[in-house]
Order: sequence, then C-alpha cells, then structure tokens
Amino acid sequence: MTTTDAVVIGSGPNGLVAANLLADAGWSVVVLEEQDTPGGAVRSDDAVAPGFVHDTFSSFYPLAAGSPTIRGLQLEEHGLEWVQAPSVLGHSFADGRWGVLHRDRSVTAAALDEQAPGDGAAWLALCDTWDRVGDDLLRCLLTPFPPVRGGAGFGLRVARPGGLELVRQMLMPARSLTERLFRGDAARLLVAGNAAHGDIGLEAPGSAAMGLLLALLGQTVGFPVPRGGAGELTAALVRRLRSRGGELCVGERAEGIRVHDGRAVAVRTASRELTGRRAVLADVSAPALYGGLVSWDELPTRLRRRMARFEWDPSTVKVDWALDGPVPWEGAPERSPGTVHIADSLDGLSLSGGQVAAGLVPEHPFLLVGQMGVADPTRVPPGHEALWAYAHVPQRVRGDAGAQRSGPGEIRGTWDASDLEEMAERMERRIEGRAPGFRNRITARRVLGPRELEARDGNLVGGALNGGTAGLHQQLVFRPVAGSGRPETPVKALYLASASAHPGGGVHGACGANAARAALWHHKIHLPWRNR
Repeated sequence: MTTTDAVVIGSGPNGLVAANLLADAGWSVVVLEEQDTPGGAVRSDDAVAPGFVHDTFSSFYPLAAGSPTIRGLQLEEHGLEWVQAPSVLGHSFADGRWGVLHRDRSVTAAALDEQAPGDGAAWLALCDTWDRVGDDLLRCLLTPFPPVRGGAGFGLRVARPGGLELVRQMLMPARSLTERLFRGDAARLLVAGNAAHGDIGLEAPGSAAMGLLLALLGQTVGFPVPRGGAGELTAALVRRLRSRGGELCVGERAEGIRVHDGRAVAVRTASRELTGRRAVLADVSAPALYGGLVSWDELPTRLRRRMARFEWDPSTVKVDWALDGPVPWEGAPERSPGTVHIADSLDGLSLSGGQVAAGLVPEHPFLLVGQMGVADPTRVPPGHEALWAYAHVPQRVRGDAGAQRSGPGEIRGTWDASDLEEMAERMERRIEGRAPGFRNRITARRVLGPRELEARDGNLVGGALNGGTAGLHQQLVFRPVAGSGRPETPVKALYLASASAHPGGGVHGACGANAARAALWHHKIHLPWRNR
C-alpha cells in the first residue's frame, strides 16, 4: 500500500496543473496515468514519418498563453519555450482570397478594411474593449462558478464603455454577431471560424463566446506552440512537479476509488492501493467517474438520473501528413499563418455544423488545419511541412450528406478502415481545392478516427475533444449536471478535475486548478494542517 496526501488520476494538463498546485502547497502527490506517456491530449510523436514531429491531439495554445494559472506556473523556468507562426490565423476562400489575423492588430484591421471598408474600425473597437475587460473576463470564465474574485473585478470594469456590450455580444449567436459587426466575409469568418472550434451551432445563443474569445486572444497573445512539439508543454509540467517532490506513475490505470463513510480514501490499481490522506482528484470524464471509478451505490440517486442526460460533444477525425514541401496554397498570404480554416462561406460553415448536429457526416466539412513547420521549423526537415487537419463528425451517425447515390463512398459511422479512408479522402479534396498540387507533396499519412483518439486518451470518448458539449444547457452551474458548476463531488475529498467540469474543454488548466484549490480550501477548513 502507498500513502500520500493526494492521488491525482490522469496526467492531462488539468491533472498535472492540479498536482503542481498541491505540491506547491507542500502536499505529497502521486499522479496515475494509464497510458505509457503522460499528457492526455497534449502529446507529440514522430510516428508519421522520421524527422517529423506531429502533435497527436491539440497543437495551438492561446488559452494556455492567456490563462493566469498556466502563466503562474512559470513553465519557462522548466524548459518550455513558446514560438509563433508569422501570422496567427488564415481563412482560405475558394476564390483564392484570404482573411488573415496578424499579430499586429493594426495590420489585421488594415487588411480587413481593404476587403470591406469599415471592418477595420470595427475590429479595432473589439480589441480596445478587450484591452479594458479581457483579463477580468478570463478570470471569470476560468474560475469556479460563481466567479467571486474575478467577478468583482469584472463588475467594476464592465460598466466602462463597451464592457457590457462585449458580454452581450458573447451571449449572442455567432452568426448574428458577425453579420451585425462586419460587412465582409473575411472578418466574419475569422470570428465565426473560431466559434466553430466548439460544438454550439452558429445560430445558437452563446456560440459567439468561443469565436470572440479565440479571435481576441489570437490578437493579443497569438496562437503559440511549444518549441519541439506539444509534448514539451507536458514535459515542462512534469519536470516542475518532480522538482517539488511529486511522483508520476505511467502505465498504471486507476480501476476504482474506495469510499469509506462517504469519503474518498484510496485509489485502487491492478497492483496496489494508494491511500489519499487528504484528497483524490480525478482528471477523467464525468461518466468515467460517476458509476465508473465510484460505484453508484456511493452516489445520490438524483446524480444517476442527471448523468443519464449528460451529452458529449461531436466526434473528430484527424489526419496528419508529412509533406516534402510547403502547402501550395492559392493566393498564399505573405506572412504564413500557423492555423488555417477552410469553409466556403458563412452559409457553408452553418451547413457543416448543422449536418453534424443532425447526425450527418458533412459533405463539405469545415476543416481546422495546422501548419506545424510554419509555426515551429524545428519540427520538420528544412523545406518540409508537418500538416494536420481535423473535422467534426457526429457521435452517432444517422447518414452521410456526402454519400454518392450508388457505389462506394458512403460513410456508415462504424469508423473502421473504410470509413476513415473515405473521410480522409474528403478532407484531402478540401485542401487540394485550396492548394492545387497538395496531394503530390504527401510522403506519409496517419488517420486518427474516434476509436483511435479514445484509445490514446480515454477522456476523448468517441473522439469528443471537450469533455462534453459546450452548449449552454451543460455549462456553468449545469456542468457536468444541473446543480454543479464546481469541482466538489457528492463524495467528500473527491474532486472532478477534468474538462467535464466547469469551465470545460481547452488547454487552460482551469479545471485542474479549481479542483486543487477546492481540495486545499476544504482541507484547511475541515482537516487542519496540524492534524496531518
């Protein structure tokens, strides 16, 4: 038997952030990770082709760069180095035009104004409002709900010119907001494309929040990547934890949490039991915790009823390519963007998202594309490119909007080799249409469907990236179920530290930080330090 102050289940960014904060407070911490490599959805490898570093899951980290929690860990002192592409984000149109989010807001505004006079001024007005209230808004979004400390600061500033209007805009449907603010497709798609990173339809209230948040973070902190691969962010978190005495155990799966008198007291693996004197923090999905690691016998009946209504976000198909040259984009921007969005129009973006919501595999999927050699040349041989793209697909496929009337080509939703081949073909056609000759530069390819993503990270159930839908009905006090919104669980000393908890998905560390701070607070109140 192993005894420690806290056991953290899962070594994704939330689990590692939580472990670091507990270690900072003087607690002994053991982190359990079922995979052989730590990091959850923040990992990288060279499995696609020798000499090419591809990020297995996530790649660009504006939320990490903007997160007070991540910044406060000072990971640069533990080997992390952020690097940026020449420009932040580009939206490629079928006619060769581009909308580009530059690092310099004045350059962004000037380019938008060339395409639609007036859009530049509207863009700068958004940026000015973010300058006034953005930091406090981030604190509100990333702290437990209700956000007392961040909320107080935000309340003082929101009354300033534009502050209340920004809050109203974030609660709007992304489509309504972009059509109201901008005249041109370039500005509209820069915001709406970022909104499409989530799973709220562009016509649904609240969908503008993600679009504005990512666009304005992109304009202030950029879309940085860790030099050498996403795994370097994880490596820095691990080094920091070990420097403070924390322990990481990989290849060791948590099989259950022992509860005694309504309190979590230990975590069981195949080979041992780890006693958590003070707390157990679970960086696992809510369905994996409730009724999984913790038996329903130890949980309230009402929680079981509410968890039956828990909703996942859409599935994902991700393709990685090794290229023997840069992507031959038509009309390529002078300053190459690290991130590229591909959607034909605002209507096309709405249609793709609507098809996914209806259970249909999109005929012309919205693509989020990452040019990792552009963002970080150390990841590829000189003159080459490590490219990836992903598309959302339904958790439960009811049909294929892109199927041929007869013959091969229909995606059935089994996500076997045939389905993945057809989806990858569909995605390659989309890129080839924007970059003629792209396919001729492919030297290697890897396709990760819903099954492969979940096998590499158990939290990505069915290929869901965000720990559950970001719809308003499952956010704030409704995350993961109604009446929640905080990391505490019905079991004493057990805390939900994953993206299934508020504030949800994204590499910001807030879910882990909120859980760690709750554990520290409860221990201080109920179990004084002197009783250790």
